[in-house]
Amino acid sequence: MAPPRPPDARPRWPRLRHWRDWQSLAYLAALPALAAWQWVHGFNAVLYALMLFLTLGIGVIHHNHVHLRMWRGRRMNRLTDFWITLLQGHPTFVFWPAHVANHHRHRHGPDDVARTYRFGGDTNHLQGYLLHPFQAVWVLVPVFVAWLARLRRHQRGAWRYCMAQYVLWAGSWTVLLALDWRKALVLVIVPQLHGLHWLLATNYLQHAHADGRKPVRSTAQKEARGDTPGSRLNYARNFEGLVNPLLFNIGLHTAHHENPHAHWSELTHLHSTRYRARVDPVLNEGGLVPYMVRVFVLGPVWPRFRSRPLMPPDSSIT
Repeated sequence: MAPPRPPDARPRWPRLRHWRDWQSLAYLAALPALAAWQWVHGFNAVLYALMLFLTLGIGVIHHNHVHLRMWRGRRMNRLTDFWITLLQGHPTFVFWPAHVANHHRHRHGPDDVARTYRFGGDTNHLQGYLLHPFQAVWVLVPVFVAWLARLRRHQRGAWRYCMAQYVLWAGSWTVLLALDWRKALVLVIVPQLHGLHWLLATNYLQHAHADGRKPVRSTAQKEARGDTPGSRLNYARNFEGLVNPLLFNIGLHTAHHENPHAHWSELTHLHSTRYRARVDPVLNEGGLVPYMVRVFVLGPVWPRFRSRPLMPPDSSIT
């Protein structure tokens, strides 16, 4: 009989930080499985529509994984970084300079480089929604370049990790395009670009016509500006409908901003108990799709369906 292994030799199975992330793992497995099935058996409209939905989920999983790592072990977290890079078609590190160091730090304020009111004023309409991802990429690319340059000077290991993600992404596209460029374009690249567009456009949905002014501290300044006790929370819009169970509570944006390291499953409780009653009621929406239909489709025809900006016209950049 073989002698028993010492305690430190026992296998250590990967452990999720929270059991609800089995939903995340299901999305991460389903998207490539659907693409592979259609690659072999042919295009299927229903499966393709499901793929396009899953690209939205992958973007949210990426966002959540950056704020709170999915696994308790470093190796599995790094493997997840690379897997998301493959599925999204762009490196996972970009969330650090663009989202954590920029958006969460400045909360849609004047120093947020991708604030919605930077491009054409404080708008909330279909054209702004569709164009915002392209406008955001234009201003975020220099942020990525500068951040990578600093990493190369001061943290070479982290820089190599980011470069490895670029190599994996570019290599995957090269191999798939070489195998069959038509299938690669339809089943991989277009869905990835769709997910990326939605990921960036979500910023517009959550912040357009919200209050992006810098918070003021003195009582006199607050009174002069007409601030209420909950005014500092009026920088984001919340959606309370089906989008949350399907897309990991991405609609509960105020609770997320105020608790960036909370697991996504905790946001429902935080939203209902701490923040819902404190933000301006116009920022608490029901379903995401009804909101988009009302504001983007009906709003241009009937003014009563349009949203109203919470910032005065002369304060859009201050």
